[in-house]
Amino acid sequence: QLQLVESGGGSVQAGGSLKLTCAVSGDIFSRCGMYWHRQAPGKKRELVSSINSDGTTYYTDSVKGRFTISQDNAKNTLSLQMNNLKPEDTAVYFCGACGKIRFGASPFIYWGQGTQVTVSS
Repeated sequence: QLQLVESGGGSVQAGGSLKLTCAVSGDIFSRCGMYWHRQAPGKKRELVSSINSDGTTYYTDSVKGRFTISQDNAKNTLSLQMNNLKPEDTAVYFCGACGKIRFGASPFIYWGQGTQVTVSS
């Protein structure tokens, strides 16, 4: 089982920056990718960014060039640096980690509780 705790959310004016951090604890057979999702009021949860075990990253089009995902394996943390924030980035941001509990098991994604990001114009 993995436990994920996000931090770093808050309120900022448009054009500002925030850095979200996700602390991962627990033990599991193997790990795969890690993710940042967000959910704005009245909207579906969407994938913002991901990083695979080989370091390959993905960004949704709306955040390309503004957000940077990174992981620190030594500290077992995942981060999302968010620059030039826009009001449309306002959402609850969730950290996710993919893992398998044993050999041959299907991958499962563990989620944190989320952290609120509010960007005012």
